[in-house]
Amino acid sequence: MASASSFAPPKLADFILTERLGSGTYATVYKAYRKGNSREVVAVKVVGKKTLNKSSTENLLTEIEILKTVRHPHIVQLKDFQWDAENIYLILEWCSGGDLSRFIRGRRILPERVARRFLQQIACALQFLHERNISHLDLKPQNILLSGSVLKLADFGFAQYMSPWDEQSALRGSPLYMAPEMVCRRQYDSRVDLWSVGVILYEALFGRAPFASKSYAELEEKIRSNQPIELPPGARVSKPCRDLLLRLLERNPDARMTFAEFFTHPFVDLEHMPSAESIVKAKELVLQAVQKDQEGERSAALSLYCSALEHFVPAIHYETDRQRKDALRQKVSQYVSRAEELKALVASDNRLIFEEARTSRDVLRGMSQDLPRLLAALDMASTAIAKEESGSDDHEALDVYQQCLGELLLVLAAEPQGRRRELLHGEIKSLMSRAEYLKKHIKMQETQRDVSLDREPLADSVRSSCCLQ
Repeated sequence: MASASSFAPPKLADFILTERLGSGTYATVYKAYRKGNSREVVAVKVVGKKTLNKSSTENLLTEIEILKTVRHPHIVQLKDFQWDAENIYLILEWCSGGDLSRFIRGRRILPERVARRFLQQIACALQFLHERNISHLDLKPQNILLSGSVLKLADFGFAQYMSPWDEQSALRGSPLYMAPEMVCRRQYDSRVDLWSVGVILYEALFGRAPFASKSYAELEEKIRSNQPIELPPGARVSKPCRDLLLRLLERNPDARMTFAEFFTHPFVDLEHMPSAESIVKAKELVLQAVQKDQEGERSAALSLYCSALEHFVPAIHYETDRQRKDALRQKVSQYVSRAEELKALVASDNRLIFEEARTSRDVLRGMSQDLPRLLAALDMASTAIAKEESGSDDHEALDVYQQCLGELLLVLAAEPQGRRRELLHGEIKSLMSRAEYLKKHIKMQETQRDVSLDREPLADSVRSSCCLQ
């Protein structure tokens, strides 16, 4: 029997091992075919017994134990494990698309929408592991494999069962993706996985890791520095994406976002991750939208159409059958068109209300000369309305609406009963209505963009890997 380090691959009774896919300190991975009629393709991780010490033996046993018990669409499946006098063999699910590192290098940077789809799949797997107190501890693009449009976490050689309050001191993982507390303090907990996710997202968006260095000495200096992580100059990412990156890449683990905050972050948006449930949720909501539409409740119908479309677009991404995908895309285009019609009707309905609100705002301003904070908030409201009506930057207008509403609600809480309080209450209702309308408008634009992007001609390899198939 040849050892794992020999030129020729080892021999297994039920498999034919062919090309070598990669190797590390303790293991070599081969592509293999199951003997017999099925000719199933698998990956075989071959670990030479002679290379194992006490620590690596414990790691291997933990890896086998974890992979035996977990079954998840975004985690590589352990099909079987075997051993003989020289080697231990892990028979693993085959992932034909290579690893995420190679995918990123081939495209240099990924569009934010693609990086987000990938992030959602990583987050889904991490949520599953976190619920079982499992930490991966070696998350990096090389350990994330692609199977068509699906990402799968792999290589659980450093993984551990860790409760959120458990601490470890053993140095694990790859320095480029390793949380600073692992290197500097040698004391860490499960939050190191969140740092690694931040590095992976950063690399996907900008083509390099935040601590990219020419030497290990330079890398160590950057890791040990107290300088906060900054995005590259001129980085063009959305506000939610920027917020997530900077909160994941917080050097101080106590100030870093928690797993709960990560799983519920608006950029991760697990609720609208493409899945088998996407089409079910979308159909439920669109039926309600149609009913409200038929009853003449335009605003309610528009809200429901927008909510349905938030699930229809992921459903398009999830669907793999080309005919069903095209049929679904046509349906979505019809719903988008109807939502656009409703949006125009609702805007017409709101125009008179908004004009009346403008008059009330002027009266309220005249009654508020003794309240600088209220005047400043009303000025902010006027700025938001001007930005919205100019159509220059809807996201910026919405941010200003949200800021001024926060201020106005604080003023309302301290305002005594009277005419000014009534006007202030009416102003808040009017601005909330405008903000909600603007949210729907933004969502409609994003939906139309996502549907049109799905139609763009792409090379087959890019299409399948970018979740656009």
